[in-house]
Amino acid sequence: MIFGLFGKKNGNRRIVERQYATLTQAARHPYLYEALDVPDTVMGRFEMLSAMLILYFRRTRASGTSGQEIAQEIVDAFFEDVDHSIRELGVGDVGVPKRMKKFAGMFYGRLESYAAALDSGDRDGLANALRRNIYPEAGEGAPSMAGLASYLFAAEQAMMAVGEDAIAVGALAVAEPGHEGHTLGR
Repeated sequence: MIFGLFGKKNGNRRIVERQYATLTQAARHPYLYEALDVPDTVMGRFEMLSAMLILYFRRTRASGTSGQEIAQEIVDAFFEDVDHSIRELGVGDVGVPKRMKKFAGMFYGRLESYAAALDSGDRDGLANALRRNIYPEAGEGAPSMAGLASYLFAAEQAMMAVGEDAIAVGALAVAEPGHEGHTLGR
């Protein structure tokens, strides 16, 4: 498991595991792939986990030091997961750093573009950014991603309403896609 990396010294390990599992569960929710036009592919799942992590990262940026540390450890766990997946796909040790650099660039580029749209309340801008990232080669034939953008706005709003106590113990739930009044996790 990827969390063996953190060792016994890290008291946040269980918190990180619990929160990462919740974010992963949300990113893999069938509704995203069946109703919101996200392709059920390795890259589609990368895109959704990236989006969930971005929302979580944005929620914890105003948290105390422990919340921010947990958020960074969750992002680190995500990249460990990506590294493991790349290796499982048969990429050799020499090619992994180059691919990891590419995925890191993709993640932080998404963080920047999604944050700009979320900060300004620009649903169309978020939908366009999602469309470009999820369907980079589809051009005008790509789905609009308006439904996914609306869900991400609702999910972020729900996350922002959660208290620091949930962040501190890794119990931040995520709004369930298609049932935003329900949550995943806890």
